[in-house]
Amino acid sequence: MLLFLNQRKKIKMKHLFKITFIALFLAQLSMAQTSRFIYQVTMKSDSTDKANVTTETARLDISPEKSLFYGEGRIKRDSVMQRMRETRNFDRNAMQNLRSSIDYIVEKDLVKNITYFKTRLGRDQYTYEEDRKMDWKILPEMVKIGDYETQKAETTFAGRKWYAWFTQDIPFQDGPYKFKGLPGLIIKVEDAKGDYSFDLQQSKKITEFPNFDNRGGNPIKVKRTDFEKQEKLYRKDPVSFVTNSFSQGGAPAPPQSMGGGNRGGGGGGFRMDSDFRKQMEDRLKEEVAKNNNPIEVSSK
Repeated sequence: MLLFLNQRKKIKMKHLFKITFIALFLAQLSMAQTSRFIYQVTMKSDSTDKANVTTETARLDISPEKSLFYGEGRIKRDSVMQRMRETRNFDRNAMQNLRSSIDYIVEKDLVKNITYFKTRLGRDQYTYEEDRKMDWKILPEMVKIGDYETQKAETTFAGRKWYAWFTQDIPFQDGPYKFKGLPGLIIKVEDAKGDYSFDLQQSKKITEFPNFDNRGGNPIKVKRTDFEKQEKLYRKDPVSFVTNSFSQGGAPAPPQSMGGGNRGGGGGGFRMDSDFRKQMEDRLKEEVAKNNNPIEVSSK
């Protein structure tokens, strides 16, 4: 009888061990998965026409090591661009339909606490490390947004005053765009003038990050201040900037401090007929004229 009881006890212990092992495995698997948070981004990029509001959808993908913030249209556009590179056939209508105001990627190294900003000027991809700190003041105001209890915080960054609402129910010290550093995920963030806002719509688990590496050439790594100089050249004369980009196989050579001898480039160029060139010039002038209210209005 005693032997029988000991055997039953051993069997129970084995089952308990198996259940515990499975529970721990599932917990580790869940932690290893990437969380995707989908935001609605509202932008008033034309200061002369505040009634003109642009709304797009963006994703914030977070793993234990890093996060990526990018527009949903980026995935579609990159797919079309890749196909055009392979076929050497430039489909102007397809590109026209994929125009987006979120033409950048923000990557955060959550281990080293480094933020990288990646975007395109002309045909070249640029990337820089964000060197400005984001100092938050946490306020006592609490409000429920959707299913989450949130707390308000404020900061001044790149010439704008921002208000954010974060929740400790989601323990990621991260948020959309370059925003981070609060004790919980940022559910909503908007500037004091109401020109830009990021609002969480939904979340889900995904198995892996999208891959943006080497699409359109290796990025040119620069300092933030040097990128801003290059961006000013583009805004001053976008037609010359992009025309040189197509004719020379890249954007105007960056200054020596930007690594002028190490071009990322965009690979082989497309030949432009006169009609397409005229359309491109008109579009660039219109875009620069209407995008006079950028999200960052100061380099400080």
